[in-house]
Amino acid sequence: MTQNGKVRIPKYRLHKPSHKAIVMLDGRAIYLGEWESEESKAEYRRVVAEWLSNRRRFPDTSARDAPPEHTVNSLILAYWRYAKTYYQKNGEPTSELSCIKQALRHLRQTYGHKPASEFGPKSLKAVREMMIRADLCRKVVNDHTGRIKRMFRWATEEEMIPPSLYHGLTAVRGLRRGRSEARESEPVHPVPETHVQAIQPYVSRQIWALVQLQWLTGMRAGEAVTMQPRNLDMSGKLWLYRPSSHKTEHYGHERMIELGPKAQGIIKEFLKPDLGAFLFSPADATEERNAERRRNRKTPMTPSQARRKRKACPKKQPGDHYTTATYGRRIALACEKAGVPRWTTHQLRHSFATRIRKEHGIESARILLGHKTLSVTEVYAEVNRAAVADIVAQSG
Repeated sequence: MTQNGKVRIPKYRLHKPSHKAIVMLDGRAIYLGEWESEESKAEYRRVVAEWLSNRRRFPDTSARDAPPEHTVNSLILAYWRYAKTYYQKNGEPTSELSCIKQALRHLRQTYGHKPASEFGPKSLKAVREMMIRADLCRKVVNDHTGRIKRMFRWATEEEMIPPSLYHGLTAVRGLRRGRSEARESEPVHPVPETHVQAIQPYVSRQIWALVQLQWLTGMRAGEAVTMQPRNLDMSGKLWLYRPSSHKTEHYGHERMIELGPKAQGIIKEFLKPDLGAFLFSPADATEERNAERRRNRKTPMTPSQARRKRKACPKKQPGDHYTTATYGRRIALACEKAGVPRWTTHQLRHSFATRIRKEHGIESARILLGHKTLSVTEVYAEVNRAAVADIVAQSG
């Protein structure tokens, strides 16, 4: 029920036979009281507000007074439908949606068939124990437990369960370091430059450009793979890159990445006339690889091969840009071929932060990484232990 893209609010109307005020919601006449009375107008505002907050459906008051018995599975299904619409950015699902799916899988496998009203703090702790037995690290266990609590909070807001159920779950505290059987995750360290250089012969020109950009600028992998000409300001000595989407945009934060001469030289090789085209494309990499194979072909093409035509609509074809997952898989495969320890795109950001902190200080590292606080930058930039050792040697 919209008009010019806006929700049309049902009108406050007169029911002539009874001289009562009514409002029509979902084809039902809701009687509000005496026509033009203050009480009926207040009731009209209340009913319409509930109708709007209930996604333009008439709130079932009988259901509110006696909520139906839900199983944990029915809560999971309803919450999943909501999460798929909520956890989106620019029309694409965010990584949080995958994390929610993993968390709810543990809940479904243990208590899915049980009534939701029977799920209490001890039940949540039992699900958490199953996560520990699945060898998830302590941080992931705490994050998944928080996601389960969030689902029950949403169900409380929708009046699918009594409020006391969610409030009971909030009493379950997160696991503390050294106070549980959950293993600790390994800290992320910078990747040595020699390990980075070792993969160059085993990756495409596009993947190597992404690696170099992250090494030089410290940008996130998601910011690098979605780079487009329209987001580049090339008018000054330093180019400015404003990603169309970034990790903290839903907090209202602006992200701007400065690009120096070395980064500019990398980008120039991939600039395209189409301002909306992605610079680093798997389709381009595939075309270049096939062209290279044709140039290096040692035997002539047979007549049957020459007559062979490509499928008009193949089921699998390269995308217009890399995802962070495919980018990471290319690096992992290259590390294996190069015989170096596997490293991740996230470690490139740590390497950049550590290098900038050592040469220019932690405040510079914070600004270039796009962090709002120094405490976050401390996680990325390792302390220069050699400098600390010099100070101790001189003072102590």
